[in-house]
Amino acid sequence: MSDNAQHIADAQAPAVEALRISKSFGGVHALEQASFSAGFGEVHALVGENGAGKSTMIKILGGRLRADAGELRIKGTTATLRSPLEAHAFGLRTVFQELTLLPGMSVSENLLLNHEPRGGLGLIDRRATDRKADALLAELGIHHIDPRALIEDISLAARQVVEIVRAISQDPDILLLDEPTSSLVEREAQWLFGHMRRLRDAGKCVIFTSHRWAEIIGVCTRISIFRNGRDVGSFDSIDEDEAITLMTGRRIDAYFPTPAAHTPAAPQLETRALTGRVLRDVSLTVAPGEIVGVGGLAGQGHRELFFTLFGADKATSGEILIGGATKTIHNPRDAIRAGMALVPEDRKSEGLLLPMAVRDNLTLAILPRIAHLGVLPLGLERQLTSRIVDALKVRTPDVRNAVGNLSGGNQQKVLIGRWLLAEPSVFLLYDVTRGVDVATKREIYDLILRLAAENRAVLFYSSDAEELAHLSHRVLVMREGAIVAQLHNPGLNAEDVVSAAMKVALVS
Repeated sequence: MSDNAQHIADAQAPAVEALRISKSFGGVHALEQASFSAGFGEVHALVGENGAGKSTMIKILGGRLRADAGELRIKGTTATLRSPLEAHAFGLRTVFQELTLLPGMSVSENLLLNHEPRGGLGLIDRRATDRKADALLAELGIHHIDPRALIEDISLAARQVVEIVRAISQDPDILLLDEPTSSLVEREAQWLFGHMRRLRDAGKCVIFTSHRWAEIIGVCTRISIFRNGRDVGSFDSIDEDEAITLMTGRRIDAYFPTPAAHTPAAPQLETRALTGRVLRDVSLTVAPGEIVGVGGLAGQGHRELFFTLFGADKATSGEILIGGATKTIHNPRDAIRAGMALVPEDRKSEGLLLPMAVRDNLTLAILPRIAHLGVLPLGLERQLTSRIVDALKVRTPDVRNAVGNLSGGNQQKVLIGRWLLAEPSVFLLYDVTRGVDVATKREIYDLILRLAAENRAVLFYSSDAEELAHLSHRVLVMREGAIVAQLHNPGLNAEDVVSAAMKVALVS
């Protein structure tokens, strides 16, 4: 800890105090006189539903946004932060929910931006930059990320790790982490928790948001709960059911819904020996009304399978059949015409057009169907989009509001709503509950079961083995781009899914 931070910690002044903070966006009150405080030597959780104001509070603390009203105190000093640089001057570093890395630059260039080693003429020494970044990654226990790789060429989880390393390497007195584990696999999440505990034990302050209760109680020493932009209490200890009630204002069944029994039928989606950049002879079927889960250890070809089916990755051989007919799928347009829809994991960069309105994002896939001679009937557009917004309970003041202004859970609902309007026969759902709150998760679970009840074929990947075990009629386990095991319900549990993946890994 810096001398200043140590002095403040010794004086027992809070690291951060947010007092009656308010912030609005286009008529939506993201925060309304919300308050909380966090001290040095603690990991403090901010929890609540999507749209409760957690991310907005983190952005205000990190200098990304300015509050409309209220007072912010850092280390006992009233602070008006107009940029992240001003937050840095107070010893704050932030890992925002929206990654801030530059995709066209390398890992090392992002890690050492504005701190690159330079040669005699003041030019950046690229070899020295790579060496320094490699040493920095190794020092923090990261050995699987190439510092010379471009950010755009590494996985979302690896990008999140790079963002975290960049923040931790600055030795902050106060570290703000906004849903940092939403894209991490278990190994990387445990790596992060180890560093959070190390910072806590060194007398630093860590403020952390997550929708995963096991993470919150496993690493956090204090919890503040937000609902509808207001703080509803801070606790040293609270059980999950009580926390959910405070977050939502109502009791929510935390158990998974049970899918209806599936009657065998001819496949709606089928692949035969599908092979691609990572895939190896993948053959699978999904019948109408069937929910087929896809699981296994991270990085085993799940993403490539979904993106190849949707035409975003190229197959080198094999067949894709929809309704028994072979389809030639070169791109997503072909997939949509064949009756498929994909909800990807990274809704912000792969699914939504953030500056555009909710209604424009909702109607994107059906424009050719509802437009006439290039003219979009606005009345019909309003009718269709308002119906979806109401059905999915999307929290937005107006369908003309930019989708980027919505919370993560509401953005996910808009993306799912787009495909509900398109009425495909096959839904490809890739980690659709990542980064959403418990209430929204339950709504998505019910929606998945509704799709099956409407006789849609659902192929469903999740990084959560509990979801796969409870929501799927069958679970396909992948290893190195191939399907290596198939598990059946009823009677399937999360341990069965994990055990199958681990056994296959140990045998391979």
